[in-house]
Amino acid sequence: MANKKALVTAATGFMGGSFLAQLLASTDPRIKELSFSTLVRKQEQADVLAAQGVNAILFSGLDDTDFLRRVASEHDIVIHSAHGFHTASSKALIEGLAERKKATGQDVFFIQTSGTSNLGDFPITKRHVHPPGRVFRDRDENIYRYMVSREAETPYGQRTTDVAVVETGKATGVKTYIVMSPIVYGAGLSKSFKNQSFKNRSFHGPFMIQSALAKGQAVYVGDGAEEWGHVHIEDLAAFYEILVSKLLAGEDLPEGEHGVYFASSGTHTWKEFAEATGKAGYEVGALKTPEAVSVPPTAEVFVKLLGGFGTPEQAAMLAEVGFASR
Repeated sequence: MANKKALVTAATGFMGGSFLAQLLASTDPRIKELSFSTLVRKQEQADVLAAQGVNAILFSGLDDTDFLRRVASEHDIVIHSAHGFHTASSKALIEGLAERKKATGQDVFFIQTSGTSNLGDFPITKRHVHPPGRVFRDRDENIYRYMVSREAETPYGQRTTDVAVVETGKATGVKTYIVMSPIVYGAGLSKSFKNQSFKNRSFHGPFMIQSALAKGQAVYVGDGAEEWGHVHIEDLAAFYEILVSKLLAGEDLPEGEHGVYFASSGTHTWKEFAEATGKAGYEVGALKTPEAVSVPPTAEVFVKLLGGFGTPEQAAMLAEVGFASR
């Protein structure tokens, strides 16, 4: 599969930038033969990436779906890490890949970067609660079918997108793969680009730190007993490299309805997460106590924790599934 072209979105972001950096540094002979492109909004970012041998394409944003469709039609692989809640962009990129497949007669591949909040329950509001001992396994069950059933119950933006990815892939003949990662931590690999405009931090860790600094000590919601997974960004980027390598090698990997992959290397409870934050903050003198404290599981607290994300209802839903679920 020589002379193939790969498009990696959000190369200036924490995850997309890490995936691109990992692929650029790969010693895999198939990956080394790829030509890489990305989408950026600023010329200075395009210049940085061009120096890395990347075709940096200026664009206005994810809402310009006609442009996304056209760009994707010039590529064989798309790794979409820009915005898991933006359904229209994912569909447009898949449709563009379908045009590429029609023109070349070769398989094309779409990799959607997603998260495990799609599967999270709502233990506080009780709108959906997992039974005791519920563990999801990507090899043993059809995660796509589960997401469809949850969508019928309560729509959730990222899950809406993932369902649309599978459905659009089926309709167009594009092979789709959804990578669900839990909490991602560590310094982003795009630090190798040596430009401060590229994001090198994850979301959950810095957010917990900011909340602790604002309150004076680390916090968790409710009893903090629910458990989530985690993965280091270097391990996650390595997973993407392996996935791309296998696709280029022509391996028959599960795709579409069966192409949902978990990427986790361990688990923790929310209370343990807060306690680790409190201990680290205390050790460096940023917090006066290493103790973590529970905050009430109310919509008002959720809105405050999220810094006014969206409507109060959206903030409450995201905070519960993102900081208290299992």
